[in-house]
Amino acid sequence: MGASCFELVNVLSCYKWQGGFGYYETTKDASTNFFLDYVSKGTYVFEYSLFVTHMGNFSNGVTSIQCMYAPEFTSHSEEIRLTVE
Repeated sequence: MGASCFELVNVLSCYKWQGGFGYYETTKDASTNFFLDYVSKGTYVFEYSLFVTHMGNFSNGVTSIQCMYAPEFTSHSEEIRLTVE
């Protein structure tokens, strides 16, 4: 989920290659979703461009990951608060 002060630069869903692996990225009004066929052990960083539309104090919500074939394997991040001046 994204903070309400941000808008995505790229709003088209497409297959991308970044950080040594490929994934499908879909964009929705309040979230960006990534679909991966295979994830090996390690740390991964997903980056995408945003621009700021409003000033104020916002919540970035949580980030979650879930296995499509075994939904009991899931995890999520903490909420992040941010201030735009």
